[in-house]
Amino acid sequence: MKKLMNLKDSRLAYQIYLYLGALFITSLVVSNLIFQKFFYWNPFGDFTVFGVSLFEISVGVLPYPITFLITDLISEIYGRKKANQIVTAGIFASLFSMAIILVAEMAPAITSSPVGDSTFTKVFALSPIAVLASMIAYLFAQYIDIAIYHFWKRITKGKYLWVRNNFSTFLSQFVDTFTVVGLLCVFGVLPWDLFFGLVVSGFIFKVLIAFLDTPFLYFFVYIMRKRFKLAVGEEIALEV
Repeated sequence: MKKLMNLKDSRLAYQIYLYLGALFITSLVVSNLIFQKFFYWNPFGDFTVFGVSLFEISVGVLPYPITFLITDLISEIYGRKKANQIVTAGIFASLFSMAIILVAEMAPAITSSPVGDSTFTKVFALSPIAVLASMIAYLFAQYIDIAIYHFWKRITKGKYLWVRNNFSTFLSQFVDTFTVVGLLCVFGVLPWDLFFGLVVSGFIFKVLIAFLDTPFLYFFVYIMRKRFKLAVGEEIALEV
């Protein structure tokens, strides 16, 4: 159910939507720029899964939970169509940023440049296959997340926010992890003997983060509903 608002509230709702979109796109683009650095998060002691140390993960994973939190918030307040539009814009921005980096890498550095060609290449060098795998996986995951979120929203009649937040994120994050690791193994970027370990490790980390972001979703949904006087299950009619 969509709610029509006066001009003042409509403008404010649109501004919030733009800022949420900016946060989403920034998080997505940054994750692709920093993914080459890996770290080891060790909350459970030394533990391995299928030969892979649990939570040996890329820092590129860190902004991802923010993107799923934002799409869930947009889905809840603005509806499925607006959430899908943000995802599509994010994919376009990611591909465009990758193209800029490839062009910048082709430009030869001058002798006095603080950052030389070798350093720039080492930090920003991109594997086209890795980027393509990441984008395909992420595209599938986000659209699945939004579809499942609205499935549970319809089933629960707008109640039990924690159910649709977590269940949609769990499945979509599994799809994302399984797809990207699988494609990297298919194209020879990663060996197949690491497949199960990386999938399990990455998925468990994302599930834990999904649990942690649930209170934040409740908080932001509460603020938005109170400000725009939305009933449970009601969405803003943002036709701009």
